Amino acid sequence: MRTPAAAAPPAKAKGHSLAITNAHVVPIEGEPFDGTVLVTDGKIAGAGPNIRIPAGTEVVDAGGQWLLPGFIDAHVHLGMHPEGEVSATSDVNEMTDPIMAAVRAIDAVDPFDPGFDDALAGGITTVNVNPGSGNPIGGLAVALHTHGRYIEEMVLRSPSGLKSALGENPKRNYGEKKQTPSTRLGTAMVIRKAFIDARNYMAKNDKNAIDPRMEALAMVLRREIPWRQHCHRADDIATALRLADEFGYELVLDHGTEAHVLGDILAERGIPVLIGPLFTTKSKVELRGRSLQNPGKLAAAGVEISIITDHPVIPIHFLVHQCTLAIKEGLDRETALKAITINPAKVLGLADRVGSLTKGKDADLVLWSGDPLDVMQRALKVWIGGKPVYHYDAEARQGVVAARA
Repeated sequence: MRTPAAAAPPAKAKGHSLAITNAHVVPIEGEPFDGTVLVTDGKIAGAGPNIRIPAGTEVVDAGGQWLLPGFIDAHVHLGMHPEGEVSATSDVNEMTDPIMAAVRAIDAVDPFDPGFDDALAGGITTVNVNPGSGNPIGGLAVALHTHGRYIEEMVLRSPSGLKSALGENPKRNYGEKKQTPSTRLGTAMVIRKAFIDARNYMAKNDKNAIDPRMEALAMVLRREIPWRQHCHRADDIATALRLADEFGYELVLDHGTEAHVLGDILAERGIPVLIGPLFTTKSKVELRGRSLQNPGKLAAAGVEISIITDHPVIPIHFLVHQCTLAIKEGLDRETALKAITINPAKVLGLADRVGSLTKGKDADLVLWSGDPLDVMQRALKVWIGGKPVYHYDAEARQGVVAARA
């Protein structure tokens, strides 16, 4: 049930300062320390064990609890594909043509999807919302904060990438329609032809014949946004590399179930892998290699990894729990935390704003009851841009989300 927004709290005056003191701070970039994080006008103004607190600053005593940057899930379908709803209500795939480069996730995101509240409960303050994987080329992604009433006030980057899919999903969807592509080789052909068409379009430079599909592909060819390649099997990953070499775009691998098989090659080329979801069953043939050991194998090979839920495939607030179980199976804890903070921030082109508690970045902060990698701990308070957006009511044993205003 969609809940109407309550009356908004009074806006903070310009120059508002917040100090979270007596915290165990895990800044991600830099060593943990016990001390204070100071926020001014929604930005981190300082962090350290001996921070001077200006007069008039709002002070929150953390009581020794853990303070981290908000987590980032770089591959979700929040607001486009609500949990528990039938496919007819989903807006995640526009499967009327294999080449849907021009559709935009931002045009289908509902900020009142309950998954956004779940994200806050899981300490997640930034997400990247992707179109689905039903098409060889699925559309433009958008990076968002996880609290807001109006999508424009949530946007961090739009577009943040162009979604493409190799493997079982597009070949099944169009094969059932008796259309191209119905095979892996047909899928690669469709993608290749689209890029050739985009190159020809760019060469013509005809301002009187604007094609939104070609404009989207041109952004990829100019390396303005990354190519977000859905792929699981090692042979599909090899095809992704082949296409990237042919057209020269910035490649990001989404899912990467068997990416560890080519880990040394990916590391040498500096191609990041957004690995996950890690909790689901091996529901199709290309997931046979799924294992919680794979993030550790990729990291050991030198690949920069991010961990993703693919929400609603995995509930978004389980993001950190995937990290915990990956640590159990060989991933080191420092890399695990980077995989849900600074690494996805880099992939999204947002490392100057989010992903670590660094001076000048957005004050997206989460106060945890203890180590977030301990499944018994919970997010107690969440701030986005220095504004309180969530707190846990211990007496009622439930989270409370601030009014969207």
